[in-house]
Amino acid sequence: MALDPYRRLLALRGVPTLLVVGLLARIPSTAVGMALTLHVATTLDLGFARAGLVTMASTVGMAIGSPLAGRFVDKHGLRPVVTVTTVAQAAFWACAWALPFPGLLLAAAVAGLLALPVFSVTRQCLAAMVPEPQRRSGFVVDSMLVELSYMTGPALAVAGVTTLGSGPTMAAIGIGVTTAGVGLIVLNPPTRSAGERAEPVVKVPRRQWVTPAFVALLGTVAAATFMLTGAELALVAAMESTGQTEWVGLAVAIWAVASLIGGFLYGGLSRGFSPLALIGAMGLLTVPVGLVGGGWHWLVLALIPSGLLCAPSLSSTVDVLTRWVPVGARGEAMGFHGTALLVGGAVSAPIAGAVIDGTGPGWAFAVAGSAGVVMVVVALPFWRRRPATTSTPPARP
Repeated sequence: MALDPYRRLLALRGVPTLLVVGLLARIPSTAVGMALTLHVATTLDLGFARAGLVTMASTVGMAIGSPLAGRFVDKHGLRPVVTVTTVAQAAFWACAWALPFPGLLLAAAVAGLLALPVFSVTRQCLAAMVPEPQRRSGFVVDSMLVELSYMTGPALAVAGVTTLGSGPTMAAIGIGVTTAGVGLIVLNPPTRSAGERAEPVVKVPRRQWVTPAFVALLGTVAAATFMLTGAELALVAAMESTGQTEWVGLAVAIWAVASLIGGFLYGGLSRGFSPLALIGAMGLLTVPVGLVGGGWHWLVLALIPSGLLCAPSLSSTVDVLTRWVPVGARGEAMGFHGTALLVGGAVSAPIAGAVIDGTGPGWAFAVAGSAGVVMVVVALPFWRRRPATTSTPPARP
């Protein structure tokens, strides 16, 4: 592995700034779910069931709003969309702490629908600013920064609520999200390359790019987050059943670091691999984790091989998407990618929970990994039936 791909990437004008702004903008966004959960469950003292309803409403809103925001970015540009969503987020967080439960439930759904599209926008802008041969390294770095934001945001939310209370913490999130939106408005990174901007804007019918191959790609994206969410819940449950709950934070952190290392190594390779190969391998490595006995450290060691493939798997799906989808629909496609990520995690949580309650955490690892393998097998026949609007062939499975 060489460091040259990263040197060339960071030498591109505007890319380091975009990556830093994307990281700082994502941290408050990743704290939203935890802050709302703790506010409803502890501050309002309504329990975790109602807290789950609020986070579900927010998630459903984001799943619907993500492709809509992307479509508006494709049509009207970045600034109008970010301006509207920034104002919406500022309004929500200014009053969320004071709303009664019914009002908070409705407002969370609307705020999710109008969420700041920082995840999809950062990837869309990277695709525009980075030449195609270097995009794999760019998306790997982006995936690693997403991992860092998820390591930071929820932890800060927990620390804020437990020390300062939910009101100040929610205010801080509102300031963070609003500042992130203003930063994106000022930076205004391009959503199309110079060459793409020189070409006339052509409306691209969805039937040209929403093909069986594209749907299969989204299915593998959802399968990846299904595996990760299920494995994380199984890890927590396994450690709780053996009385090692105090080590959960460290265990999850080690697993996340494995993803960062895997992403760094993958981004330096001379060629990439198909998402099918990466996600399928991650599933196969997850299935037997539940057979591991002993202390929590053995369980974490067993998860490291699959963890190494996390960032490469997710970044490879973005790389393939940018080569399959025409530039005029790239924002909407990135939005669908974000929706697939949300759906995979949302579906996994109750299924993994039911398996854990019914048969134990060991089987939850097996179910999570098997779901990824099955989805890869289902996607395989459709993989080569890619959209005909791009000239670059997809990675071979």
